[in-house]
Amino acid sequence: MVYRRAVAEGRLRLSRRTLTAVRAGRVEKGDPLATAEVAGLLAVKRTPELIPHCHPVPVTGSTVSLRVAAREVVATAEVSAVYRTGVEMEALVAVTVALLTVWDMVKYLEKDPSGRYPTARLTDVRVVDKQKRRVVEAPR
Repeated sequence: MVYRRAVAEGRLRLSRRTLTAVRAGRVEKGDPLATAEVAGLLAVKRTPELIPHCHPVPVTGSTVSLRVAAREVVATAEVSAVYRTGVEMEALVAVTVALLTVWDMVKYLEKDPSGRYPTARLTDVRVVDKQKRRVVEAPR
């Protein structure tokens, strides 16, 4: 058996006005950071349904966290499993879904008069750490 762990990160650039509303808890649909955390965790298990060649992985642990930075919301996901394939895709999907959830909840603040999103931008989604090590099985 092989222990596998992946950490992914991504960023959602937003307007100052939107970030102020998020920080102050004044988003009409509720707390986008808490909602996005749950959405990211749900996305971990749904990864094989979204990506055709992705194997179902028996995930043993996952976390998703979000924080508001100066000009953006930063999402981080960590996923682990003891399995024959890695968990990078699960971590990347969790980050992306979490950030898209934030975007969905604040889009009314981001739209310009023509209905476009001049500031909102999903960026820098990437794997920032990956671990793999053989697990010694207990004798039977």
